[in-house]
Amino acid sequence: MMGWSISLGRIAGTEVRIHLTFFLLLAWFGLVAGAQGGGGAAASAIAFILAIFACVLAHEYGHVLMARRFGIGTRDIILLPIGGVASIERMPDNPTQELLIALAGPAVNVVIALFLILFFGANIHPGNSDPAALQNIDFVSRLAMINIVLVVFNLLPAFPMDGGRALKALLSYKLDKVTATRIAARIGQAAAFGLGFLGLFGNPLLIFIALFVFLAASHETYAVELGEATQKANMRDATITSFSHLDTTSSVGDAVKALLGTPQREFPVTDGAGRLRGVLTRDGMIQALASSGPDTPVLDVMEREIPTIGYRAPLSQAAELLHSSGKPLVGVVDDGERVVGIITLENLAEFMLVERASQGWRRSHGGDVRSIR
Repeated sequence: MMGWSISLGRIAGTEVRIHLTFFLLLAWFGLVAGAQGGGGAAASAIAFILAIFACVLAHEYGHVLMARRFGIGTRDIILLPIGGVASIERMPDNPTQELLIALAGPAVNVVIALFLILFFGANIHPGNSDPAALQNIDFVSRLAMINIVLVVFNLLPAFPMDGGRALKALLSYKLDKVTATRIAARIGQAAAFGLGFLGLFGNPLLIFIALFVFLAASHETYAVELGEATQKANMRDATITSFSHLDTTSSVGDAVKALLGTPQREFPVTDGAGRLRGVLTRDGMIQALASSGPDTPVLDVMEREIPTIGYRAPLSQAAELLHSSGKPLVGVVDDGERVVGIITLENLAEFMLVERASQGWRRSHGGDVRSIR
């Protein structure tokens, strides 16, 4: 997603990015409005879309600032044609905190709607919520109605919508985190099928929203299950200890030879003391080979600021670090900061496959089976 977005800068300490497809949305609404009402109508339509997404951005900052209150950071906010996504580093284990973070976004839209009603005289008659009616009312009233629609839509109890997250938090008061997430995710996936079905006979945008909801619900379930599994695991249970690496004198040509000779996709770059200096991924390698040739030093094209973690740390910390950093791997280091292993998203996924298979085996044997680790 990051590769298809551009940065708008940092606001209140969080980077704001906009997906390139957002400009297609602007162009579409501008062209349709322009064809019907000329240049003035096109400009008005584009201004209205920008105003909506300003409200969406404010909604996401509701989540960001509430999470920050509980000591949780946010990597970035990405604005998409179907809304915004705040990449909060983690969700709190405390269900009350998760509930407040979930509700903070819709609360911002309630405040915006009330502000427009009280200070700008917006008219929010229920009939104005019809898409055809929205075109015939003033700009401020339309914006107020859209904010109310955002509140209602986001509070649907369908994970990963805010209402689904709130449902998960409420379920977590009585159930364990994984079970609560699974229930909320299944409700979200059922809602996604409903939205997709409606999209077949109405607005095609609902199909894309349904796909997003379905995939996001699946991802959230996986993330929670991974967090639960890594809480009980040691670092050695998922660390790759047999791997190829590059040194600081290596060239892109050397990296290509390593790529063709191993199944690896990420290659740590280490200095003479074995300390991690960066990582060169397969995609970065191919891009560098095409643009600057095989003699290019890996130091010029590698990713820097790769996180490391001590080999005695719990696996859950490495998983959180990998997620929050957005980097292709985490280096596992010994007491002398020398790299002794790496952890990637791929081997965490393999760890989860083993865990699920082991759990199925234990359940089928009454739980009286030791872990294979």
